[in-house]
Amino acid sequence: MTKPATDTKTQAFGFAEWFRPGEYKRTRAALDGMERVGTRHVRTHLSWAEYHGEGGREWYDWLLPEIGKRFELLPCIHYTPPSISRTGTSAGAPHRLQDYADFVDHVLTRYGEHFEAVELWNEPNNLLDWDWREDADWQLFCEMVGAAGYWARERGFRTVLGGPSPFDAHWLRLMGERGVLGVMSAVGLHGFPGTWDSEVGTWGGWENLTRQMREILADYNPNAEIWITEAGYSTWRHDEAAQAQSFLDALNASADRLYWYGWQDIADTVAVQEGLRFDDRHYHMGVVDQDGRDKLLARLLAKGGPEAVASTLALAAPHVAREAKPIVITGGAGFIGCNLAESFLAEGRDVLLLDNLSRPGVETNLDWLKERHGERAGWIPVDLRDAMALHDVVRDAEAVFHLAAQVAVTTSLDAPVEDFEVNARGTLNVLEAVRRSGRKTPVIFASTNKVYGNLADLALVDSGDRYVPSDNEIAAHGVGETRNLDFCTPYGCSKGVADQYVLDYGKSYGLPTAVLRMSCIYGPRQFGTEDQGWVAHFLIRALNGEEIVIYGDGKQVRDILHVADAVAAYRTLLSNIDAVKGQAFNLGGGLANAVSLRVLLREIGEMLGHEVAIRHAETRQGDQGYFVADTRKLSEATGWRAKTGWRDGVRDLNGWLSTWNGPAAGAFEGTAQPLLERLRA
Repeated sequence: MTKPATDTKTQAFGFAEWFRPGEYKRTRAALDGMERVGTRHVRTHLSWAEYHGEGGREWYDWLLPEIGKRFELLPCIHYTPPSISRTGTSAGAPHRLQDYADFVDHVLTRYGEHFEAVELWNEPNNLLDWDWREDADWQLFCEMVGAAGYWARERGFRTVLGGPSPFDAHWLRLMGERGVLGVMSAVGLHGFPGTWDSEVGTWGGWENLTRQMREILADYNPNAEIWITEAGYSTWRHDEAAQAQSFLDALNASADRLYWYGWQDIADTVAVQEGLRFDDRHYHMGVVDQDGRDKLLARLLAKGGPEAVASTLALAAPHVAREAKPIVITGGAGFIGCNLAESFLAEGRDVLLLDNLSRPGVETNLDWLKERHGERAGWIPVDLRDAMALHDVVRDAEAVFHLAAQVAVTTSLDAPVEDFEVNARGTLNVLEAVRRSGRKTPVIFASTNKVYGNLADLALVDSGDRYVPSDNEIAAHGVGETRNLDFCTPYGCSKGVADQYVLDYGKSYGLPTAVLRMSCIYGPRQFGTEDQGWVAHFLIRALNGEEIVIYGDGKQVRDILHVADAVAAYRTLLSNIDAVKGQAFNLGGGLANAVSLRVLLREIGEMLGHEVAIRHAETRQGDQGYFVADTRKLSEATGWRAKTGWRDGVRDLNGWLSTWNGPAAGAFEGTAQPLLERLRA
């Protein structure tokens, strides 16, 4: 039986991370990150081969003290210098077995002040780490490691036997019979359930493995501890919540220590070992991606350690009941999604939220919904790119609101392939899941005004603090749906492709689909950033007295729409789906809520009673100088109207931000802790 989840808050954990010579910048960033999430232990390799290579000694002279001064360091000493290996590779035994013990002795003398325990080899039953073809009965290994372990113990260090991978009870018992276990303070255990072990039928569960190990240790060294020296889960399928759960499972196992592998994804240009490039699973084992961006596990650990991980994962729905007919909202923990969910839940409806929680802060929205509505607010941590998982989720849906997306133009420019996979392929996955259900389930898609491009052909007139179009029709009503699509930037392309697929699935397969091409939506529960959710971002920065960067001259005009009106639009579209299916509608605040960045910032300053600090930068690629949605088509088809004026709406958002998780408005003035951090706390 695993330990209860409540135990996680008192348990220490560590990371296993291999650092390659010369990675000074990456190493510093990784160690800073590990410190940020509350890491106590760090396991890294000390390659015997690299140490004797060019610059190797200098590298480890820096690396080991750097880790040792911040964490409890466990160096794993392995990899034979090829020049003295019996096989000519780093996986071979040295010609003179005593050389390994001599090197361990040298390491203890040179670096021993930085650690208390040393690990002797890594995955010795794995051909990539120990070439057992030249040592079929592990006699050479036992002699080599046994001597090194004995001497390290004599010198007062704790010793750890490198964990086998996959686990092999017969091999471990052999180590006991040969006397190796007798000189060890701890024995390593490796396991990667859901990534490798479970797929090849060798995974028996942490409790089963630790039980087998303790039975063997009872015969040969009952005082030895069991350390999980490598446990991990690859997010190559984008299932970050599954990685977080796997971490908790390993942490709650009956072992004395956990080293999670690893901290950072390996760049896809890097050979994992000896020039070999493995499949994608090897490259996505980190809790941050190759660019250092947090995945869900890292973000939750930073928020509140293992207890925060357990608390968030406990919100997940255990299953989707066959008899349930929920409203399914992809991106349901996001800003618009959670407000839309609240509107249905408040009526007693069941809502199923699909969200991988990739946007920082949205877990608080999920928490809010679950606290208010309990089990009727179900959460499934599914990524849009996981096509198989989507089928079960939408199977019995009453309707699907598809709001999940990669939402930033800037991110799409940096990572266009990921942007396409999420927005375009992800939308196709949703549509296919609905189509294959065999039911005519309504699908309403959140598109964007970016499908009209940057409107470079739209002639604008400078009107002091804003731009206005010279075209009288657009000036009188805004941009209508009859305007040609003109995808611009990868984001516009991916959302535009999705937009058209949603409409075509209505034509080709008879699904009742509709599209809302949104302008700028704002309101409570929006964790705005510079790249997306800019109205909330402006307010958050202003509340903290921080400078706001304006890209361009600030005369750009948008028709901002309060989220309550946006929710009403989505709901009225569903209510009228038979009449509106197969159509796209613009959604925005319209002319009555058209405001330039300059005017909005002036209003925020007056609202807060102080001038807002502004800095200008170059206009960003794809930015529209003017966009106001012509919403007459939506109004005529459904009767919808925007009811919240922009000034009242911005004051409503300000009131929510000012009181969220804290005292009344003005309490953030002069505080050392940024408001956004408090929102995410």
